[in-house]
Amino acid sequence: MCSVTFWPKGRNYRLAMNRDELLTRVAALPPSIHEVNGLRVLHPREPGGGTWISLNDAGSSLALVNWYAEPARAPDSVASRGKVVLAARTADHPDQVTAILEALPLAQTHPFRLIGIFPANEAVREWRWNLADLTELTHPWAPRQWLSSGFNESEAARVRSEVFHSLRGAPDAGSAAWLRRLHASHAPASGPYSTCMHRADAATVSYTEIDSRPGCQVMRYRPGNPCGCSPLVSKRFTQSQHPRCAQLPSVALSQNP
Repeated sequence: MCSVTFWPKGRNYRLAMNRDELLTRVAALPPSIHEVNGLRVLHPREPGGGTWISLNDAGSSLALVNWYAEPARAPDSVASRGKVVLAARTADHPDQVTAILEALPLAQTHPFRLIGIFPANEAVREWRWNLADLTELTHPWAPRQWLSSGFNESEAARVRSEVFHSLRGAPDAGSAAWLRRLHASHAPASGPYSTCMHRADAATVSYTEIDSRPGCQVMRYRPGNPCGCSPLVSKRFTQSQHPRCAQLPSVALSQNP
């Protein structure tokens, strides 16, 4: 249950993600910088270590959504989908991700879709695993959304996609403020299909925003519903070495009724 929005401008891009989960799930930890084989990666994480989104210091990012429309399920001894992004988080080229995925125990992993953004190549990739085949899709370097839901995924995707397309003509489309309004949206009504999702047993539990440009990568994170008023937590690479990083605002999340 997630909504992911990608918006590029040249080699710069923004990526935003709502994470929807059951309310009984343990809260995740906010983003921190991790050193992995001499490389730096930013991501939030589950208390058990897994994650659903990452940004590395090459500017490449990954985001994973569960594939609920695919009915197949792995055996009882499943490998966590939260380990998929962890395994590939340092990759800066799609071929690296493919090789990493092929080495994972996918036969024990529930279906997923993994989105990869690689600004050095202006490449957008999507890997799909359905317990039988791992396929790789190539998408244009252009605005796009990926949507999933454990509650009537096709209808949730239709409703959220309509909202996304209705807002694409806004003067500030693609800006941080626009992304925050979109991901806090309850249009056409607050509930299981709205981008900021609310159900009796589940809700949007966090919002993550990536701002990547040459020499400067920033991840902002907000626990809880995007329609709330808690401040965004900001983490960035090389702030002292790249003054432009210090100029990037950490604006509070806009509220959307």
